[in-house]
Amino acid sequence: MYRRILVPLENSPYDAAILEHVRQLAKWSGASVVLIHVADGFAARNADQLELRESEEMRHDRAYLDRLCGEMQGDGMDADCVLAGGDPAREIVEAAEREGCDLIAMSTHGHRFVKDVLFGSVANEVRHSTRVPVLLVRGGQPQDAAAASAAARRLNPL
Repeated sequence: MYRRILVPLENSPYDAAILEHVRQLAKWSGASVVLIHVADGFAARNADQLELRESEEMRHDRAYLDRLCGEMQGDGMDADCVLAGGDPAREIVEAAEREGCDLIAMSTHGHRFVKDVLFGSVANEVRHSTRVPVLLVRGGQPQDAAAASAAARRLNPL
């Protein structure tokens, strides 16, 4: 069914929902997985033009991606990771094409209209800008503080 799945991550507890879903989907379909995080701070957006070194944020994001990719590979999955910088929606769409992905699977925050207007919606921009099918899984913050803390440690032990 799917051969290569692009999974945009934001380095937050919302990633858990899409990662669990994609693990099952990739195992079922035999697809490889490409994890991508788009750093969008000043250094990330301007690294090439200004010949900037990788920022602390980018090093942290790279470590996060490498760890998750290693876990998937340890589970016998074919997984790669990409750290990009710039506009998240544009970078995701371009990566899907460049990496030969036939599915983009991403989590959403479940914002309603007003918050989407205020904060924007990367998922909405991606689905309107790509010809690759997009699977959206609503992520959720863990309900209690203990669960939130445990989820954050699993995703980001640094």
